Amino acid sequence: MWSYYGSKAKVINYYPPPKFDKIIEPFAGTARYALKYFDREVLLVDKYEVIIRIWKWLQRCSENDIRELPHFIKETDRVSDFGVCEEATLLLGFLIAKASQCPRNKPTFRATTNRPNNINYQLKTIQKNLFKIRHWEIVCGDYLDIPNQKATWFIDPPYQTGGYVYVENKIDYEYLAGWCKSREGHTIVCENTKADWLPFLPVKKVKGSIYSTVEAIWSNYPTQYDMQQMKLVL
Repeated sequence: MWSYYGSKAKVINYYPPPKFDKIIEPFAGTARYALKYFDREVLLVDKYEVIIRIWKWLQRCSENDIRELPHFIKETDRVSDFGVCEEATLLLGFLIAKASQCPRNKPTFRATTNRPNNINYQLKTIQKNLFKIRHWEIVCGDYLDIPNQKATWFIDPPYQTGGYVYVENKIDYEYLAGWCKSREGHTIVCENTKADWLPFLPVKKVKGSIYSTVEAIWSNYPTQYDMQQMKLVL
């Protein structure tokens, strides 16, 4: 519901739909997959406490709570000047910057002068989506602590290349590969084509703020990208 580094906003429609009634996102971030299939049973887990605090706060918010937040921030303003609660301050800290890995206090040029309605748009989007998250279970914790269970696991960890910018970025990729393969149910793992810890298949070229990458997927179920790979080989 808000802009975040590594968000799947541009590519979420390219991933296969869940095969189970429960969705688990062990590296939740802004949980684009769970939002797309919000009516399922959902478990969000993230090690970054800031992300979880925002989600839990939004889960308690009314549309009016969001409507009353500052809707326009000038380039000279600071989020800390508005006197809102700490969770709202953290959320606004993401809204004032495009694809940031942590909240900011000073808005970027793009968020204000260049696109002055961007913050308003994000807040209205949040208002419209609040009803989707009321029933979700949201946990601050490590992916390793999640009991193995039959579910659709949407696994979007800090990427092997580029993931270092996250606040929580320490990943043993060899171990994570085995953990992903051992999940019960339906497993979807996100990466880009530079990664080598699983046999990833290309999904979609994505233009980032700095450079372009090719999103990739590994799944324990067949996907349309298996056939695409076969065509490329042939």
